[in-house]
Amino acid sequence: MRQLLLATSALLIPGMLLAQDSLKQDSMQYLLIGTYTKKQSEGIYVYTFNTQSGELKYVSTAKGVDNPSYLVVAPDQKHVYSVNESNGDRTGSVSAFELDHSTGQLQFINKQPSGGDGPCYVNTDGDGTHVVAGNYASGSLSVLPVQPDGKLGAPLQTIQHTGSGVNKERQEKPHVHCVEFSPDHQFLFVSDLGIDKIGIYKYDPSSPLLLQEASPSYAALPPGAGPRHLTFHPGGKWAYLVHELDGKLTAFRYDEGKLTPIQTVSTLPEAFKGTISGADIHVSPDGKFLYASNRGTLNNIVYYAIDNKSGKLQRKGQQSTKGKTPRNFMIDPSGNFLLAANQDTDNIVVFKRNKVNGSFKATGQEINISMPVCLKMVAVQH
Repeated sequence: MRQLLLATSALLIPGMLLAQDSLKQDSMQYLLIGTYTKKQSEGIYVYTFNTQSGELKYVSTAKGVDNPSYLVVAPDQKHVYSVNESNGDRTGSVSAFELDHSTGQLQFINKQPSGGDGPCYVNTDGDGTHVVAGNYASGSLSVLPVQPDGKLGAPLQTIQHTGSGVNKERQEKPHVHCVEFSPDHQFLFVSDLGIDKIGIYKYDPSSPLLLQEASPSYAALPPGAGPRHLTFHPGGKWAYLVHELDGKLTAFRYDEGKLTPIQTVSTLPEAFKGTISGADIHVSPDGKFLYASNRGTLNNIVYYAIDNKSGKLQRKGQQSTKGKTPRNFMIDPSGNFLLAANQDTDNIVVFKRNKVNGSFKATGQEINISMPVCLKMVAVQH
């Protein structure tokens, strides 16, 4: 009997080691870091991130990229697109890169005009054949074709928003801040901070006019809200919007291109008197919690439980991001960790998430990069 047990153990151990090796490989992600290159940053930084341990290791830098302030990973997981957030004489553009999974190097392919000034958001459609750029400074959005090799073509369509809002300093004209596809990629939602609207467009990549106004053509926000980033719940039934100017969130019911507001909540403490500046918003991978960041005076992330029947929010707590101006943050694909990019203290802080109650605490892992403003992950392919 003892010999049989020993023999069985001998058979199990190699299998266990293989499973552990597989788990270790599956847990590795490339962390791509977009930055403003106004100070010391040299471009886009690549690290590895272990979703089991939370450990970060430097890999490479794509140098000479002008203000790559927002990134998107293509559906093929091998191409990456970044905005080049420039205005005026240095008209905005979008750059294409190829990610070598064996080395973690980003190789520049080409770049094209973004069709406007100050592009601050970029996205891809479901099959990666088109890229959409949102131009903050000029209040426009453009659709660019993608060649089979990942190279970008010149814009096929540019849509210019018009109008203004009640906040004379921030809403003097349109300011497109987010271009987000519906879960089925049939619609594009465009948050415009300047006109307090989310533009809604029907998306048809086979049509000469890829984007056409849907019906209804927009979802209106309260005057002075300043809609910024929109995200969809993994279940596809709800969407959530962070307001930059009034410090609130709106929850929507989503159905075939239509956003119906169901709740608005504040991200601010009671009787708050400081500077308001809402920034980023994400739902945990399991769909149970929503997180939103505040810049300005607060420099925190507020989190809410999501009711699994109604999609409504219940505030659970807040946590300092251990730095200033958390313009962007992300939850890793496993849901184990939250990473906050603090633009004005040049640091990215790793927090461990409690999946049961949504809370998160700093792990002590932190990296210093000049003006980090966008975090994206892509699984390391072997």
